[in-house]
Amino acid sequence: MRLVKVIVDEGDLKPVLAVLDDEEIDYLRFERVDTGTGSTDELLVEFPLPDQAVEYVRDRLDETGVTGRYLVTVRAESAQTERFAALEDRFITGTEEGDSISPEELRTTALSLHPDPMAYYAMTVISALVAVSGLLLDSAALVVGAMVIAPQVGSALTASVGAVMHDWSMLKRGVRAQFVSLSLAIVGSAVFGVVLQSIGSVSPVVHLETIAEVGERTSPGVLTLAVGIVAGSAGAVGLATALPVSLVGVMIAAALIPAAATVGIGLAWNAPSIAIGALVLLIANLVAVNASGYLTLRAFGYQSEDDTDFSAIRKAVVAIGLVALVVLTGATFTLQASFENEVNEAVNEALDEEEYEDLELVRTRTDFLFVPGSEPPGITVVVGRPADQSHPMLAETLGETISETTERDVAVRVEFVERQQYETGRVNVGTARGQGMELSRITNHWRN
Repeated sequence: MRLVKVIVDEGDLKPVLAVLDDEEIDYLRFERVDTGTGSTDELLVEFPLPDQAVEYVRDRLDETGVTGRYLVTVRAESAQTERFAALEDRFITGTEEGDSISPEELRTTALSLHPDPMAYYAMTVISALVAVSGLLLDSAALVVGAMVIAPQVGSALTASVGAVMHDWSMLKRGVRAQFVSLSLAIVGSAVFGVVLQSIGSVSPVVHLETIAEVGERTSPGVLTLAVGIVAGSAGAVGLATALPVSLVGVMIAAALIPAAATVGIGLAWNAPSIAIGALVLLIANLVAVNASGYLTLRAFGYQSEDDTDFSAIRKAVVAIGLVALVVLTGATFTLQASFENEVNEAVNEALDEEEYEDLELVRTRTDFLFVPGSEPPGITVVVGRPADQSHPMLAETLGETISETTERDVAVRVEFVERQQYETGRVNVGTARGQGMELSRITNHWRN
């Protein structure tokens, strides 16, 4: 609930109290409030409201034209007044229910999520270093830990609210904080990676593409983009409805911090394909988080009535920048999705051959980015096979089929998972997934 306090001149008191009486709101009136202005005819009126009623009542008070100089809304624990329960029934469970908070409170809450710049940047770099450790160790737990301590939710929501409210300084602050913090995260991750190599903790010749946690952040895809879209939208919903946004912050960090750390890893290990792929993913998710946050707030009805701080030129710059980023990322993801579909079709076509009828496709992962001069797209195919069979030419067969289908050079890696299955009354050596015991994993490489 909220406690609203408003100071009005004695001559304007009647219309304010008329609104409160009309809405059946209990209030207190304090006579002769000293506001330091020297005036002796100012009065303080305060009244409790459910969160959902604040914006509606403030709009009603604005109609009186007497609330522009001093109106404060603060949090309160509880209220016991004659008609407060009726207000709760009306605005929380009744026909006038609504969860959105007032625009002023939205702005204040968003700014409060953004801590001191030094602390913000320091925590971002620290979270990136934790993410680097988790990525190189292939530890999902450490990567999640990095997301938990990352403070990206504050700057992302600050930018979205600034764009919706046409607050240029707020928008600029949020965008600058995101750009600087993620740049520091990339640089810090790269330096950390070089230090790890220099002290011998991690080999300089480690094959990054074989690390699952790294590989997941080097190939932008529709599903990875969906994380950014959902994260930004969830953050905006939490902010607009005064719900806790701390857990949502973890999701926003999930879309940004591991990707930034992967860019640093790619730089430290001189792996351009890793760095560029992760950078595209980072930019795409950054755009998705901010754009979805903005659109969600607009869907809640938030918008500015005053454009004095948001000139036409600034609007044009923001619009052009967003359109350019959306087109770039949209084209990238369209090409990526098309290539993945072609790869899946080629893999299924190859495994449909009679000689591979005993094989079972477990999964296919495509690491791909359209960058001139980059290495051929990497494709990992995991198949299950009977423990007594060998298919030494499968990587070559898949490579030729995929190249023919996609009309591109590719690098194919096949991982065999051997399994044994036991059934009562007989022993059956096969590839039944989810049963038996994994005996070994053999990796074959084929460069086409």
